[in-house]
Formats: sequence, structure tokens, C-alpha cells
Amino acid sequence: MPQVLILHGPNLNLLGTREPDVYGQQTLADIDADCLSHGQALGLDVVSFQSNSEGSLVDRVQQAAADGADWIVINPAAYTHTSVALRDALLGTAIPFIEVHLSNVHAREEFRQTSYFSDRAVGVICGFGAQGYRMALDVVAAQLKTD
Repeated sequence: MPQVLILHGPNLNLLGTREPDVYGQQTLADIDADCLSHGQALGLDVVSFQSNSEGSLVDRVQQAAADGADWIVINPAAYTHTSVALRDALLGTAIPFIEVHLSNVHAREEFRQTSYFSDRAVGVICGFGAQGYRMALDVVAAQLKTD
């Protein structure tokens, strides 16, 4: 079964209570459970990981390569705008990835409109809340069928 790693960046552990008007009511546990269920229905082995630490996220990307992950779905959160290290880890593993954001980053502050990942991502999904993760898994499943 193809493996998909879902990476959640800093502060996403606060979902459900952190600015629900921007990020929605669902908790990270709700999103992970939905991704696991949806992934299984698509024939995907979904593994999720969240960290507030840039180094832990880099380590997990490198581990994904060692584990043979087929795809990564990443919400880099605040690291979207700052992390060359996480970008380099993704490029170094050569695992295809989709960038996901709960909010429409293009309708927010100017600094949020700069991504260190978008130019190398297979695609970017933003503004659809937690549904964006499902969309990404749908794309992964479709891509695996055409590979």
C-alpha cells in the first residue's frame, strides 16, 4: 500500500482553539482521523506527524525517505515563510509533495503570501480548511494511478 506522510508544522496542535475564525473548529486529531479514514478508502497508508520544532520536521522528512514514503502532504504553517532547512530536506529526499494551507494565504498579510515550498510542490491547496487535506489525498491517489 502506498505510504503518504502528512506533516503539520508549528502551532497546528492548537487547531480547534487557535483563531477558529481563520483555521476552523476541527482539532488536529479530527483532521488526522479523517485523513487516515479517507486515505484507507483510497488505498493509502497515511501517517501523520506534527511538531513545533523545525529540526524535528526535517528529521521526519529524512525518515520518510528511509521508510520509503511515496508522497508527502505538508502544511508547513509558519515555516512556509522561513524554512530553507525544511525546503532542503524535501528537495533532498525527492519525495513528491503537496503544500496545504487551511486558510487562503493569498488573502491574508503580505508576508504569508511568500512560500519557500510552492515553487517545488506538485501543487498547492489553500483556503478550503481541513478539506484541503482530503483534496491532497485525492490528488495523491490519482497521481499514483497514472505513475
